[in-house]
Amino acid sequence: MIALTNVTKQYGKLAAIDRLSLTLPESGVICLLGRNGAGKTTLMKLLSGHIEATEGMVAIGGKAVSASRMPDCVSYIESGANQFNMKVSALIDAAAALQGNFDRDFAREMVKRLGLNPNKRFKQLSFGMKTMLTTVITLSSNAKVILLDEPTLGFDAIMRDQFNTLLLESYQAHPRLIMVSTHLIDEIAKVVERLLIIDSGKILTEAGIGEIDEKAYTLSGPVKTVEPLLVGLNCIGRATAGSVMAAHIYDKRIAPPDGVTIDRLSLQDFFINLVGGKNNG
Repeated sequence: MIALTNVTKQYGKLAAIDRLSLTLPESGVICLLGRNGAGKTTLMKLLSGHIEATEGMVAIGGKAVSASRMPDCVSYIESGANQFNMKVSALIDAAAALQGNFDRDFAREMVKRLGLNPNKRFKQLSFGMKTMLTTVITLSSNAKVILLDEPTLGFDAIMRDQFNTLLLESYQAHPRLIMVSTHLIDEIAKVVERLLIIDSGKILTEAGIGEIDEKAYTLSGPVKTVEPLLVGLNCIGRATAGSVMAAHIYDKRIAPPDGVTIDRLSLQDFFINLVGGKNNG
């Protein structure tokens, strides 16, 4: 289990992580979502021991994590991470030799299915294929905690779909905690179980995809009819056009009266409104 207790990471006067307390389970696929500069990478680096917290404590499995005590059970990969300029097949063999629980069969199968040429050297691969290979090697390590920072940058739609399949199959074969930061939440929603939204170094919400799907919705209709419905509800954003209003809600479901429609709020729109919607009027 991962536990952060009152953790702050300061860069000069900037608090990239601000008094954050959070508990995460031992297994599951979590999407870490936030705007650029929200604290996603800093959080992952704190969990992996790549950087030290200014205040508070990070612990995995009850053991404190720090730059001097980096946890062996965590594998963290930054976007654009490099590998030695070896052949694809040699890189997999090297990873297997260094890690006793490395799943070589899974790695080889994924290389084949993704169309990676095992005889090509790392620097001969496209940016997207380099990232995909690094992800394959990371997931094949079977570390108890996998942290993937923007792994789909440079991917086209087909590669992103392949990545989602790879992530799901890896988790099904070896359940553990996998955290993925991405901006493409609606695409990855079919494989993640929970959503963790961070903004200005603070956690705005941490909830299951099903819970969000149930509680996030839009009420649309005449302003004079919709506005009274918002009393006591958590309205995360609204927009008006003349006498018509669309109010975005993250709260219990209500039965709308005649003249008011209720529609599902996509995860992407949920994020946009949760982070910035309160300023929409």
